[in-house]
Amino acid sequence: MLIKGLLKTGLIAGIMMTSALAHAQTVGPNGETATPSAEITLSDAEFASLKEKGLKAALLWHTSSDFINAVSAGATDEFAKAGVSIAVTTDAGFDAARQRSDIETALTAEPDVILALPLDPVTSAAAFREAVANNTKLVFLSNLPSGYEHGSDYAAIVTDDLFEMGKQAADALARDIGEKGKVGWIFHDATYYVTNQRDNAFKTTIEKDYPGIEIVAEQGITDPARAEELASAMLLQHPDLDGIYVTWAEPADGVLAALRASGNKHTKIVTLDLSEPVALDMVRDGNVTAIVADKAYELGRAMAATGLKALLGEETPAFIVAPALTVEKANVLEGWKESLNREAPESVIKTLN
Repeated sequence: MLIKGLLKTGLIAGIMMTSALAHAQTVGPNGETATPSAEITLSDAEFASLKEKGLKAALLWHTSSDFINAVSAGATDEFAKAGVSIAVTTDAGFDAARQRSDIETALTAEPDVILALPLDPVTSAAAFREAVANNTKLVFLSNLPSGYEHGSDYAAIVTDDLFEMGKQAADALARDIGEKGKVGWIFHDATYYVTNQRDNAFKTTIEKDYPGIEIVAEQGITDPARAEELASAMLLQHPDLDGIYVTWAEPADGVLAALRASGNKHTKIVTLDLSEPVALDMVRDGNVTAIVADKAYELGRAMAATGLKALLGEETPAFIVAPALTVEKANVLEGWKESLNREAPESVIKTLN
């Protein structure tokens, strides 16, 4: 669910794709090894030692959405265990200048820890410097300001297990087409940290683990609005496709439209990130067979736990990833709750009932 925000900013941390594919795991923007978020926990004694200190946190987000609401809920619940109050919560509306102003405003509340997604590596680097100078602990979501050093400037980057998301998409599609057949690969044709690792993980997993499946059509996409047009061209050339991977849910809706226009009920779709229109097709037994999602609530919990560990003076991993989950018709209600900490859309619930 983070992807739309990251793409809109167009300012994503650098990526080490060769390393990611060689080691078959998600790596950080500078090639850092990933630490599972489940390993970032505090003991009862650690929570108790923080509880009476009157600590404050600021949540400085890039936008507002179900995804951010879930991240905030995870962070707020974890902070509450340590008696940390949320002094400031902001929404920059994807505006880097506004985010800089948000940071300056938040610092007047003297937070002890800040959780944020930096919108612009350069602007954010300058804006967060005062926080670094004040010894405010910084935990970043997915992006990293330019020139920042782990340990001295920030506690950690926390993001999705990107390789695992692509792998789970490959596993789900392979299972549902019987581990044999022809598939199409619609990938994000731009250099972006999140999509590149996810897309290539799908392709790598199919090629490595499923010899009975052949990727016969590849199509890059930059504008989700062109997804139907590009999918129609792919299907015209390869009308016998058994499945299609689509880089995220918004263009997947366009691919669905192309399949419906051609009366194609055979080709299965797998995509990433929860979306009501795509989920509706899935629960109606349409073309969509699975959606792989991140665990946004867990992202927030891990960010807060990392900040708390930094406040305790403990060493923290540079790069932390939260797990992915495969959402299908059978577990869509539970999956929605686990990912976004909210009930599935009413239309999905009604369709299931």
